[in-house]
Amino acid sequence: MEDGAGTTEAIAGLAARGLEVERDAREGEGEIFLLRGRTYAFRHLIKAAGGRWQPQEACWRLEDAGRLEELARRVAEGGGTPGLAEAPQAFDGKPAKHYHGHRARLRERFMKASPEALADYELLELLLFFSIYRRDTKPLAKEMIARFGGLGGVIGADPEQYRDCFGLDPGRVDDGDSRRPVYEDDLRFTQVLLKAVHELLRRVLREELRDRPVIGSWAALMDYLKVAMSHEPREHFRILFLDRKNILIRDEVQSRGTVDHTPLYPREVVKRALELGASAIIMVHNHPSGDPTPSKADIEMTRQVVQALSAVDITVHDHVVMGKNRHASFRTLRLI
Repeated sequence: MEDGAGTTEAIAGLAARGLEVERDAREGEGEIFLLRGRTYAFRHLIKAAGGRWQPQEACWRLEDAGRLEELARRVAEGGGTPGLAEAPQAFDGKPAKHYHGHRARLRERFMKASPEALADYELLELLLFFSIYRRDTKPLAKEMIARFGGLGGVIGADPEQYRDCFGLDPGRVDDGDSRRPVYEDDLRFTQVLLKAVHELLRRVLREELRDRPVIGSWAALMDYLKVAMSHEPREHFRILFLDRKNILIRDEVQSRGTVDHTPLYPREVVKRALELGASAIIMVHNHPSGDPTPSKADIEMTRQVVQALSAVDITVHDHVVMGKNRHASFRTLRLI
């Protein structure tokens, strides 16, 4: 088979497995090949074939057609990553380190002992097994809990804030560092995993409010709002629209703002309440500072909303301000 045909076949074979190959003829270098796409699963094979990571172009570089064809052959033989965070460690004849087999031991302890026996960092560490490939997750779990103040803070944080904990700030991992693409993938998978956990928990808690009078399920409502709002990095306003029996019709975020302000327009609240046929509402917003004490602006804005809704016979049951570990109720404070 001619070299040209072999290269074409190699490119097609790699494309079938999600690896995009771009031919690039550069002056003084001859033809090289740039790989993008699903490179993470095959990065160990790409490195073995002489591939070099190009951070500026976010791709892998192979120097000649022979290396590309060798890579295609190995990929076709099934040499991809055996599975995220579960690849077997290569035996090199050296004594096993104390941390070898740690993941299996922690999983076994979780399943055989009471799950409550695990510390917070161990539970987070266990979750990170599913998003991080061949990296000790214990120090990372401890750092994330310290950085965000607890498990609630970790799953409620802005996903981009995880970047600092993953060693991706310029002071710790240079753009040319070979670890950077691995860390970027670890970060991306962790962002998806923890945000999915957060959304799952929020929906489970919201089920506690389904088909039940919200006013009679106040503790369940506070649990839901704590997960949904207390760790948000910016202020946002949500409104719970209720029917005549105080059963939840809709839970909607009305606006998002800055770290200390979010706008809410009484006219828009009235319009949405009428559209949904609501008989009452509960207003909720968060204070990222952690202190739920209502501000003068909060009190004035609430007064305007109460007046606007009373004109169309819709009741404001309460306005709740969520802080980090506590909340304030306008009804309890006799501000409504």
